[in-house]
Amino acid sequence: LAAVSGPRCPVLVDCLTVWIGNLMHAERDVETACETLVESLEHLPGPVLMVASEVGLGIVPENAMARRFRDVAGRLNQAIATRADAVTLMVAGLPLPVKKPDVKKPAA
Repeated sequence: LAAVSGPRCPVLVDCLTVWIGNLMHAERDVETACETLVESLEHLPGPVLMVASEVGLGIVPENAMARRFRDVAGRLNQAIATRADAVTLMVAGLPLPVKKPDVKKPAA
């Protein structure tokens, strides 16, 4: 992200849940990779838009790997949402604002 981010160069990351699945499939240290990603966001010079699938609204998965995937994705989404200026949940193509950016009014 650091190599492509710039003040006039927004970055789109699509999709965090696919990234997590790929890391798990490759038997990588997913938790460390997620921490590194979240920490790197604070140092990027330009805007970053991140897309993730919501995987925590359904039933609890029956197998351990699927539960771990759900938990890792949920923790990553929470960590990114905490640091994000805005968060939007898309449902059936409709944007539902979850976290709106702080818009400061100009001084009178």
